[in-house]
Amino acid sequence: MQDSGQGGSGPFGTGGNGPFGAGGFGKGFGGPGRGKFFDDLAGMAGGAFSVINGAKAEIEAMVQAQAESFITRLNLVKREELDAALEVARRAREESEALALRMAALEARLDEMTKDAPPEPGVPPIEGTGPIIV
Repeated sequence: MQDSGQGGSGPFGTGGNGPFGAGGFGKGFGGPGRGKFFDDLAGMAGGAFSVINGAKAEIEAMVQAQAESFITRLNLVKREELDAALEVARRAREESEALALRMAALEARLDEMTKDAPPEPGVPPIEGTGPIIV
């Protein structure tokens, strides 16, 4: 077979002046032009990386906006608002329990005071004055 100008053994051969030069891959991989090729490749990869990072940030912002819009449409509360409401409810429950204990003590004291005292003449007993059970 005669040399077709592309190397001694086909297009990727080791000889001739084919598209990959002498030695199979010639200048692009090992010759004097190697630095420019890899510099260009690195520049393209860096540019692609920047574009991907920018797209990622933009997608994250869009997803965040959509999630907030969805939550607003569903009329859901934020965690901080829920925690604040639960704290108010806890304090109200504690205050209610304390007031119930105080009222029970006052009723017991009133029962002790009225148990020993004779009923006043002409004053009918008041219905429902017994202790209130909560």
